[in-house]
Amino acid sequence: MPFPEISSPSGESNACCFIVTAYMGYSKLHISIKETPREKRPRERLRQFGPRGLSDQELLSIILGSGHKGLPVHELSALLLQAMDRQGTEISLDAMRSIKGLGEAKSSLIAAVLEFGRRRFHSSRQRISYPAEAYPLVRHYADRPQEHFLCLRLNGAHEVMGISTVSIGLVNRTIVHPREVFSQPIEERATAVIVAHNHPSGNVEPSREDISITKRLGESGRILGIDLLDHIIFSREGYYSMLEQGMLDL
Repeated sequence: MPFPEISSPSGESNACCFIVTAYMGYSKLHISIKETPREKRPRERLRQFGPRGLSDQELLSIILGSGHKGLPVHELSALLLQAMDRQGTEISLDAMRSIKGLGEAKSSLIAAVLEFGRRRFHSSRQRISYPAEAYPLVRHYADRPQEHFLCLRLNGAHEVMGISTVSIGLVNRTIVHPREVFSQPIEERATAVIVAHNHPSGNVEPSREDISITKRLGESGRILGIDLLDHIIFSREGYYSMLEQGMLDL
């Protein structure tokens, strides 16, 4: 089922391209790279599966290259990525430098990578018309041990203006309020949003709370003039689209 057509006033968005989020993610490993079996090391896995086959945490471990004394690169990546999940790709140098093990050099490297991504992919917004086209943009959040509630901001042409993390919940619960979901879309004059969140259990069936949140967000969006196009619940294996299941009152 395609998303319904929407219209919006013309205007350029200042949103960063969502592609740089490919450097985000985490999983807690408490052993060093040298203690990890060679076939499971990020660089070996990169050779075998290519960059798309790696988790976000593995990608960032490769970028960082090494950890800090007493802090393996896997754990350093986890600390940084937790901060980035909360603050987004606009995380400041000061915020990165405040993380144990991230000095001036590594913080500058990450800042440069993020800025390069913004510049390189600024004009290549992806247009999405079906839920299946939105799923790959958020799938890399599926390895998070907590629920991450995400908001994809779209313009009138259904081009993704950006993706932000609205909230990070407990293992099986996400706390979401419409003001957090719609604050950035209002600021950027988005005309529609798609919300999505991961289920760490792997079961993508919506809970009663998921359905209730979707209804509340849909009602709020209609008042604000910002269409809620879909709520996608996902894991690494697949997704559940409330639009495809006829659960949205559009």
